[in-house]
Amino acid sequence: MLLRDRVALITGGTSGIGLSTAELFLREGARVAIVGRSEDKGKRALERLEVLGEVTFHRGDVSKEEDSERIVKEVVSRYGRIDILVNAAGVFTGAPLIEMSVEDWDRTIAVNLRGTFLMTKFSLPHMGEAIVNVSSTAGVSPYPNGTAYCSAKAAVIAFSKALALELAGRGIRVNVVAPGLTDTPMLRGIAGSEERMREFASLVPLGRIATPEEVAEAILFLASPKARYVTGQVLVVDGGMTAGRVTTAGSRAAVR
Repeated sequence: MLLRDRVALITGGTSGIGLSTAELFLREGARVAIVGRSEDKGKRALERLEVLGEVTFHRGDVSKEEDSERIVKEVVSRYGRIDILVNAAGVFTGAPLIEMSVEDWDRTIAVNLRGTFLMTKFSLPHMGEAIVNVSSTAGVSPYPNGTAYCSAKAAVIAFSKALALELAGRGIRVNVVAPGLTDTPMLRGIAGSEERMREFASLVPLGRIATPEEVAEAILFLASPKARYVTGQVLVVDGGMTAGRVTTAGSRAAVR
């Protein structure tokens, strides 16, 4: 068990990548606290996770200072410390800049970047080993009509690298996982149909969309002692999408 007796705090832990990460961490021996905004989603997540180990749900909005501070206090009150922090909470906004509302911009930055800052800030006095922040390939290779999301996810990467240097002397590692297209409720909401999901998959050189479990495996590696000499790095999990310009058809032709 890679995470035996570790205490892990995971934001966005009620669905998608965060939920799969919580499940994997529990299987690897961690005690896990998950964070989400929805009480109903939290209850459903607990039903799925409780059979695997010790897990608690903490309701709150990570973009709000009072919620983030309270959540950390609740976790530390129960466990005495936080060994691993995974900032996986995120929201997506896609629109041409001229059409984007100030409210959408602010909310995108607030959850993706401010939430990462707040949860990290309040966790640091109790931190022991590793922080893994979930960015996106949007922060590595931006695209049109994604100014808010791309900006927030790129900022998460810069934040993480700066923090890795800041915390190296304390032995706390800070790394980033940057997923590409992943089969989450967020992506399915963007796609709107199975046909569109298939179109998305055709853009990936490996020919398919990632599962949340595959991204969770990357998060586990960076959170575990297996990565004890890795800090300030970005692990891209995207099936080759950011490797270069190549069509899926071209990729398959090369294989043949």
